[in-house]
Amino acid sequence: MKILNAGPGFSQPMTEDEVIKFVTTGMSNIYLGTIDYKKEPNIHPTWYYFDPDQLKFYVETYKFSKKRENMKNNNTIYFCVDKSTIPYKGVRGKAKIAIKEDLDFTVSICEKNLIKYLGSLEHPIAKVLLDSAKKGDSIVIEISPLYFSTWDDNKIT
Repeated sequence: MKILNAGPGFSQPMTEDEVIKFVTTGMSNIYLGTIDYKKEPNIHPTWYYFDPDQLKFYVETYKFSKKRENMKNNNTIYFCVDKSTIPYKGVRGKAKIAIKEDLDFTVSICEKNLIKYLGSLEHPIAKVLLDSAKKGDSIVIEISPLYFSTWDDNKIT
């Protein structure tokens, strides 16, 4: 894992263990930065699952979503996961993406996200989203970071 310091002269970067703990706990969104067909930037806040063994993020989304459309012609994105309260902390970076359309894998990622963000597959929203994924209306965006640029204002220099 390549880790850069996003706050040189102010705060210290996170360690690899701290990055993994930060992106696997809590319920922050991941913000995905893409470029649309007009060459204009788009930001997409969304739920995610992070696999600590593969060091990859996984986002389940509607197969005709704007973010997926933007990624058809450009498999490079920027991402950010952060804590918006003091002391600030976060991870951002550049990544390559791959679109995964395997139904079983998509349902698995959808379930992980629903449990993480809603606490249960029995939540009314979970039932709707999971049903949609099971019908094949979703895909998974696999996000492979090229680096992590991190900041942790608990570590002020």
